[in-house]
Amino acid sequence: MLSYHKAGATLGALALGGTLLAAAAPAQAASSSPLPVPTGDGAKSICKRLPKTEARIQKALTRLNGPDTEAGSVARLQQRVDNAKTAGQTAVYTYLNDRLTFRKSLIPTLTTRQNDLTAVAGWCSSMGYGGTPASAQ
Repeated sequence: MLSYHKAGATLGALALGGTLLAAAAPAQAASSSPLPVPTGDGAKSICKRLPKTEARIQKALTRLNGPDTEAGSVARLQQRVDNAKTAGQTAVYTYLNDRLTFRKSLIPTLTTRQNDLTAVAGWCSSMGYGGTPASAQ
């Protein structure tokens, strides 16, 4: 008789637990909604961050166009590529040359972004959001 009581209690506990989980599932589904839809284009934020963004792009362009003594410059990586080729290190040469190709592609991309920021700075000023680029300060 004792085993029947234990089985009944266990079955009751499982049924109660299942009921609680089933009730909690719709509440969880309702609270995990997707991200809210943006209400604007973020123009004020872009204008606010404009000086820092322009300074970051200028710093990157200065580094990329630097001499072969500057870490991160195209010239320095080109020297490393040449050294690997001279030493006959084919795998290293291929790896570094691919990095050099990518690094060279950054210069026109960053230059385009820098020019775009100049236009954005004019728009920000005309809208009263500020947005004077760091190079104009």
